[in-house]
Amino acid sequence: LKLLSFEDDILFLKLYRNYMSIWGSVIGGIIGFSFGGPFGALLGSFIGGKISSSGNTFNNLNDQKQTQQFFAIALIVLSAKLSKADGLVSKEELIAIKDKLNIPDSEIDNVAKIFNKAKEDKTGYEPYAEQISNLFKDKFNVLEEVINILFYIAEADGRVSNSELKMIEHIAHIFGLNDSQFESIRESRKSSDKMNPFLVLESSPEDDLKTIRKRYIKLSKEHHPDLLLSKGVPEEVINESKKKMRSINSAWEKIQKLKVS
Repeated sequence: LKLLSFEDDILFLKLYRNYMSIWGSVIGGIIGFSFGGPFGALLGSFIGGKISSSGNTFNNLNDQKQTQQFFAIALIVLSAKLSKADGLVSKEELIAIKDKLNIPDSEIDNVAKIFNKAKEDKTGYEPYAEQISNLFKDKFNVLEEVINILFYIAEADGRVSNSELKMIEHIAHIFGLNDSQFESIRESRKSSDKMNPFLVLESSPEDDLKTIRKRYIKLSKEHHPDLLLSKGVPEEVINESKKKMRSINSAWEKIQKLKVS
């Protein structure tokens, strides 16, 4: 794994390469947009601040390709911040980042530039989370998916430390998630036999079946992989959404059995 081993003088941008993966367009497309905020400062440092100031901007994410590009960059940056939340950057977490983001070997050195710069950056994770929240303000289910993937990365070394949990929870609150939405994502990460189905469906045992069914339908629509793809979540990271859907369906089946019996 080369995620942390590269020479500083390796050319960062390898332009005009045709990959089926989102990563070729992410790396090549960076200079085609103007960036503001902490992401602009971070990415601009790679190429001497020469990021284009043309009409294209990430102030609004209306184009699906732009959304996918920013989503990918946002995950790299937050993953870097999360990976050192407990003071350690484990091999397992680095492998999880590579596998979860489906980074091809040909792009590892380029992606590592962003990862390492974000890891070493003195800016905390909060300004990045705030910018992500602002850019995805009309795509709330995409923000929830970011939290879902951060849990995946934190789990890679076998456990989510208290510091990692606090960081993910704080990011969720910056994104505007309430406690029940956060606990739903956290609980859905558990195996079917261990999860609390009421937490997954943002419900309580006192709710009647009709009320819970409405929440089940709502969550099913919000977390359906096809909807997330249409909102700009790259196909490379959609598998965790499929797992979330399985948890939602499993929770509903369990609750029906509990309520009927």
